[in-house]
Amino acid sequence: MENRGKANALQVGLFASRSEYLVCVESDALLSDTAPYYLINHFFKCGERLRAVTGNPAICNRNNLLSRMQLDEYASIIGAIKRTQRLLGKVMTVSGVVVAFRKKALVDVGLWDRDMITEDIAVSWKLQKKFWDVRYEPRAICWMLVPETLSGIWKQPVRWAQGGQEVIIRHWRVLFTWKQRRIWLIYLEQWISIIWAFCWLFVTLLLLFTAETFQQMLIWFTITSFALVFISLIQLFVALLIDSRYNPVLKYYFWAAWYPAIYWMVNTAVVMAAVPRAISSRLKGGYAVWHSPDRGMKKKTS
Repeated sequence: MENRGKANALQVGLFASRSEYLVCVESDALLSDTAPYYLINHFFKCGERLRAVTGNPAICNRNNLLSRMQLDEYASIIGAIKRTQRLLGKVMTVSGVVVAFRKKALVDVGLWDRDMITEDIAVSWKLQKKFWDVRYEPRAICWMLVPETLSGIWKQPVRWAQGGQEVIIRHWRVLFTWKQRRIWLIYLEQWISIIWAFCWLFVTLLLLFTAETFQQMLIWFTITSFALVFISLIQLFVALLIDSRYNPVLKYYFWAAWYPAIYWMVNTAVVMAAVPRAISSRLKGGYAVWHSPDRGMKKKTS
């Protein structure tokens, strides 16, 4: 059978469904027993404006350094971002791992975009541009598997970065619409993250080639890196502490020390690899398809 992408599969599932609400879970993920209750309960409490509730992905394979670093990322970075964005009343994306929708909201915005590599980011923007509400529910735990190899870890964030860039390319007009002002900061955040990655590389190369001595370059690099790492570790600790109320992750804080040291270098390469892909995808069109990277224990149990 031809692979036509996740968005196309979700549309087929929606057409076959009979319920007013849809809970979408990725094929290699497992919902906790109480997650559906926490997700659906929002729709009854918050009224008709609420159209989607995103859950809290939690990593179940914690076998090596790479998977534990990703555990810190999911439990702290992703959760902290969603909580912060909710203060603005908007979120960049619902989680494709676990999310609940009001079906008529999806129909209202034309369902998922089958030509976007990350259907979850794309549909989040379509809903919020229509002024529908999107919420984050940290108690709706969904256990998932993450890649445990370098190649798998590379493919996954490149796809995420590409998807985010495709969205800001498609929805650039929000910056010129006063009614969409509440989403401006979310939009600009994406551009700033791209610009930051290029600036990080430029400054690093500049120091490398202009420093009079290697020792001078090392001093400046150490000072700036220490400041960034120190701030990052504080943020990681606070975020892990908050998320530990729902998922016992604070004990993995030790592995967070590796995260800022590696993340900025990898993120820079990821952003640069995603930019041409995002532009090419917007020009080409058609079904957006991707092949899932290795998923930890999945390869062990297959």
